[in-house]
Amino acid sequence: MTDASEEEAKQIEKLYEFGERLNEAKDKSQNVKDYEGIIDATKTSLKAKQLAAQLIPRFFKFFPNLSSRALYAHFDLIEEEELAVRVQAIRLPLFCKDKKEYISKIVDILGQLLTADEIVERDAVHKAVMSVLRQDVKESLTALFKHVWNIEESSQDDTIRDKVLCFIRDKVFPLKDELLRPQDEMEMHITDLIKMSLGDVTGAEFRLFIDFLKSLSIFGAKAPPERLTELIGIIEGQADLDTQFDVSDKDHIDRLLSCLFMALPFFVRGASGSKFMNYLNKHIIPVVDKLPEERKLDLLKAVAEISPYTTPQDSCQVLPSVVQLLKKYMPRRKTGEETNFTYVECLLFSFHHLAHKAPNATNSLCGYKIVTGQPSDRLGEDFSENYKDFTEKLSSIEDLTRATIKKLTQGKAEHNKAIAAAQSDEAKDNIKTQKQKTQKRIAYLQ
Repeated sequence: MTDASEEEAKQIEKLYEFGERLNEAKDKSQNVKDYEGIIDATKTSLKAKQLAAQLIPRFFKFFPNLSSRALYAHFDLIEEEELAVRVQAIRLPLFCKDKKEYISKIVDILGQLLTADEIVERDAVHKAVMSVLRQDVKESLTALFKHVWNIEESSQDDTIRDKVLCFIRDKVFPLKDELLRPQDEMEMHITDLIKMSLGDVTGAEFRLFIDFLKSLSIFGAKAPPERLTELIGIIEGQADLDTQFDVSDKDHIDRLLSCLFMALPFFVRGASGSKFMNYLNKHIIPVVDKLPEERKLDLLKAVAEISPYTTPQDSCQVLPSVVQLLKKYMPRRKTGEETNFTYVECLLFSFHHLAHKAPNATNSLCGYKIVTGQPSDRLGEDFSENYKDFTEKLSSIEDLTRATIKKLTQGKAEHNKAIAAAQSDEAKDNIKTQKQKTQKRIAYLQ
């Protein structure tokens, strides 16, 4: 046996002696020298470090005067080059099993260790975090989420944040029914933690958080109106509805649309969409023609989607803008230009729902006289020109629709001939795809 091996064996034997005396002692706090010997072993050989990593947390609670020294010695083991030592040192939950005041610090360190490259080390970290979570879920979650919102400008911090988010998504969220107890208290707590995490999130991260919040019972089917209002408020804040709209800001447009469609299920359940609708009416509809074609359609679809859930007051404010766009996109007569039926469909859908809630506005806008008994009916005024213009455009759309259906139906016969004449399976498949698109287009127009 070499001198180094002999020395290591002596260190291990001494450590076992320290551990045995501490195990047998009735008042372990009197064995200070033994615990100090275990702490000092963290500066010795590889195997001694591994054994010290087991013994330090085991007797930690009996030596409060040595707590700082013990912790920092143990933390040094976590940074060792040898994987075996690091994995053993990840037994951090033992430090806070009887000392709850250390939970936040331990979770903070474990959060940083989630970036570990070695699978066995990462698995050990995952198990350790889950162990601490089960000891005190409230304190642990708070410490874990701090890695999400307390980010400095460095790639290391970004990496930690991403790993913590992945851990929350994959390990914490799926176990919400087990971990979030008592239910209402902990669901409200994690909601607050998520709110504090939304300062700088990606679209995917925001959707992750909203989908999780939707799954909580406090926002479920029996949730009171104030809870839905709270959730809508979170989505509205992410949509930046208090900022001036810039038609060239593609990111804002994408975020606005994404948030609106996230909020729609809550409008269906009775939450107010006034802020969204007012923003669309004030900032978006007036400049819709300046938007890229794909975004124009998305915005018109958004207006259509939200229109069934607007209040009568909002409907009255938005209806003039929708009618104005309808007049623009519905041709008075055949002009030779192709009509965008999708635009028209979105606007007609919006018009139907908004006019239903604000019938006293239809007379002045398009000449449809509906008696509500209010002065705003304006039944004594002549809006026949508006009526003539609007109905003429509707008739034109109807005629164009019939003509387009006829043309497409004729095209189906040409597709059948082309399939029969095709020389290869690939060519046949391409023509069949075109035929299917034509059939869908016909069904859509009908």
